Formats: sequence, structure tokens, C-alpha cells
Amino acid sequence: MTTLQRLGTAAAVIGILSAAPAFAQDIPADAANFYTSDKVVTQPVTFRNQYRMDIAGNLFLPKGMDQNAKHAAIIVGHPMGAVKEQSANLYAAKMAERGFVALSVDLAFWGGSAGEPRNAVSPDLYAETFSAAADYLGTRPFVDRDAIGVIGICGSGSFAISAAKIDPRLKAIATISMYDMGAANRNALNKSQTLEQRKKIIADAAEQRYVEFTGGETRYTSGTVHEITENSHPIEREFYAFYRTPRGEFTPEGSSPLLTTHPTLTSNVKFMNFYPFNDIETISPRPLLFITGDQAHSKEFSEDAYRRAAEPKELFYVKGAGHVDLYDRVGLIPFDKLAAFFKKNL
Repeated sequence: MTTLQRLGTAAAVIGILSAAPAFAQDIPADAANFYTSDKVVTQPVTFRNQYRMDIAGNLFLPKGMDQNAKHAAIIVGHPMGAVKEQSANLYAAKMAERGFVALSVDLAFWGGSAGEPRNAVSPDLYAETFSAAADYLGTRPFVDRDAIGVIGICGSGSFAISAAKIDPRLKAIATISMYDMGAANRNALNKSQTLEQRKKIIADAAEQRYVEFTGGETRYTSGTVHEITENSHPIEREFYAFYRTPRGEFTPEGSSPLLTTHPTLTSNVKFMNFYPFNDIETISPRPLLFITGDQAHSKEFSEDAYRRAAEPKELFYVKGAGHVDLYDRVGLIPFDKLAAFFKKNL
């Protein structure tokens, strides 16, 4: 996830962040966000969601795949504020290497997908992206429409769950380093944000609507800081190490590095009304797999979802892994665990 989590406070970060000098970040040796495979054929695709918005994706096929046969397929959603080139393509390529058709997607309003204004927050349209991807995959002649699964990374974990509750075509759901984007914005990490602090954020966003309605400048919130200092919080450093260094930095065409990962202030409050884990038990008997690092600052969300979900379900901890580690560290990401889960259930 690219939200600052407010680091135990309620203060949303507005506008351009600190201009202090950046501090060096070591890139782990096993970080492979921009991984490519000679065992996989990749092609860009575009398809429309239910609201006639174009959704951009990358389709990954095992090289030499029999296109006259039916194959299981997996939709992969990127972290909140990211794009498919950040983490989702890596997971899709690795799943294709293991024999699956895989489709990484840009959520509506992000990357190559349609939606104005750019970087807008709409939990319903984010969830719709997964259902639109099922529309696309389920109409490919080489895909078994009764064998479509989902991998949701970070915020996309909560969007995939939201989609699965009302789309039974999503037959098996795995989440990675999941963030409940609703709870994260209402309460912050470890429920450290007060109701009064929440109300202040909502009031600021409402007032900003007047500014933008009358032609004023759009304001952005949260996201990953652009500089770190000796006083930067460990969570700021963790996200900076991925999004602001060659390890994972990517700016979509037509965007600006100053805007990447930052949602609009006025739309971000939509998350306050987002409760993806309500009725999560109704997904059963379709299986759920929650994967989180045992050192991840976000593990509370996977644990909460697991408690609420009905069987079959599994909570899997990756030993020694933090939140961002599972974005791209191929030495830690349990790809074989994911493949076994989908082979069993698709």
C-alpha cells in the first residue's frame, strides 16, 4: 500500500512533501520487480468494465501453451496507488511460468486504465476492475471460465475480496500483504486515529471540493514520501525504498513522479465508507488464502480478515518478511504456495 498510514497520527500529508536530502536505500539482492521470463509470452490488452471505461492489462501466457485447450486463469491486482508494472506484473509472470494464464490489471483511474480525474479513489470501481477482468478472461477461448482466481496485493487484496463477495466467478482468492483500505483510513494502523481526527480529515476534503468545483488546483494526499531524512519513520522508509528508487520506481505515461502513489484528497475519503470484510464469510465455500509477512506492519488486516472469514481459509505467515518485501522479493514470496493453492482450487 502507498498510503502513509499516518504513522499513528491522523495528519494526512498534503501537497509536495519534504525537500530535505534523500538518504540512501539498499536494494535487496532478491528484489525483482521488473522481472521478465523467457518462459512466458506477454501482450498488452485493453477491455471495458461495466461502465464502459477502458481497463489496461498485461496478459501473460505460458510459452507454447495449447490455445485449443482450456486453462485456469489468475487476475493480479497491484498495490493501492501503484500500477501493474509495480508488483502485479511480477506475480503474473511467475504464475504464468507455473502454467496459468495470468492477467495483471491497472485499477480504474490509475496507470493505463481510464478514469478522471487521475488518481481518484472509488472502491466500487476498483472492485469492478476485477469483475471486468473476469469478463475478459471468461470470454477467451483458451480460458476455463469456471477456473478464474485472483491475487490481490496490498490494497487490491481488499478490493478483490469486495469483488468476490458479489461475483461468484472468482473461484479462489489470495491476498498478499493486504491492507483493508477502509479500516486504514478510518482508524489508521493499530486503531491509532481518533474519531475527531477522522472528522477533521473528512472536513478538510469536503472544503477542498469547493476549491476544485470553482476551478482551483487539485490537492493530493498520503502516498509515498519523495524524500527521507534521518528522522523519517520506518514505514516511510519502507515504502520509499520501493516506490522512489530504481527497485520499483515507475511513472506511467502522461503522469508525473510527483503524483505517483498519491490519491486525490477529495476522493480519498471514499475509503471511510469502505467495509470490505463485512459479509466476507459469504464467499465460502470458495477458498481464501491470506499471505502476510510475520514482520509486516500491515499483518493486522490479514489477521482480521482471517478471523471473520468462513472455511475454507488459510492464514500464511512468511517468516522474516515485512510488508513491502512481498511486493518484489522473489526469495521470500511463496510463489509455489500460491501455485499449489490455485491448482487445488481452480
